[in-house]
Amino acid sequence: MKILLNCFVPCSLAHGGAQIQMDQTKSALEACGMSVEYLRWWDGRQEGDLIHHFGPISTSFLQQAKTADKPVVLTTLFTDTCNRSEAQLTRQAWLTRLLLGFPFGEGVKEQLNWRTYDRCAQNVVGLEAERRVLERVYRVHPEKISVVPLGLSEAYLRAGAGTRREQHLICTGTITERKNCVELAQMAHAAEASILFVGKPYHPSDPYWQSFQPLIDGRWVKHHPHVNTEAEMIALLQSARGFVLMSNQENWCLSAHEAAACGLPLLVQEQNWSRERFGDRVRYFSNIGNTPGNVEILKRFYAEAAGLGPPEIKLHSWLDAARELKLVYEAVLSGAGNTTPRTPPQP
Repeated sequence: MKILLNCFVPCSLAHGGAQIQMDQTKSALEACGMSVEYLRWWDGRQEGDLIHHFGPISTSFLQQAKTADKPVVLTTLFTDTCNRSEAQLTRQAWLTRLLLGFPFGEGVKEQLNWRTYDRCAQNVVGLEAERRVLERVYRVHPEKISVVPLGLSEAYLRAGAGTRREQHLICTGTITERKNCVELAQMAHAAEASILFVGKPYHPSDPYWQSFQPLIDGRWVKHHPHVNTEAEMIALLQSARGFVLMSNQENWCLSAHEAAACGLPLLVQEQNWSRERFGDRVRYFSNIGNTPGNVEILKRFYAEAAGLGPPEIKLHSWLDAARELKLVYEAVLSGAGNTTPRTPPQP
């Protein structure tokens, strides 16, 4: 069995968790004895049994793959949608059915990609919250959805707690709007809670990065460029007193799980993804943004973090994820349908 991995955007244009997920998935699948290659669009002679695509995909791509007898497994990161309320999902489902039911505008419907979830061979998501989006909004049959956890590398799984000798909290990830880094930095000044931000912008000329830079004072707001090795990131995490993230668009959030593996308590946004993964084992902001309530929550967490431990949850390896993906691929190629559990592993 040869698997071809494909992504909707080049990693050189948008680094982040999707790149880590693809790279680690490839390595873990190979460790399971599978043949894996990245899809080479220019290579008409490339062989493969199945395509695993990460991100949005067009219906024409699916049709061409079907013609070539290559089933497509689709992983979509519902980072925004999965955190919507039941009422919001109900409205979205109604609007989706309304638009798809119009007897005209077929070209527009194809551009929306809403039909791809039902037309692909299998959907793979990481959370029950994402499965709910596929079922509720896009009416995907439950048997066409597999919930497979995201993993951590062996280095993180072996890391454990460090000295936590530094006085700062740590926030890891791209410096961008959806992470609310500017607002969190402003709150750090207001709460007098030192935060080390580890990450880089998508581009040095990014206006959001230009807004963030003046807030770096080396005391309440520190900055460390994006790191290239796991060992360096683990060392930074293990030395911090706690982890903080005020992102408004997450699903599994690898950064938060890496921090937990390194022994840190967490302060994150209260959303469907975080409640599903961490329950009451972490601290939560009251809402999104630089508000007096959030400043007080950050101040209290900063004062108490040194005495807090990490959330006690199940941490998965990428090899765990690869074994479940292998079952999905085998079921798709055999035509047997979904053979993996519909519900994700519990924290």
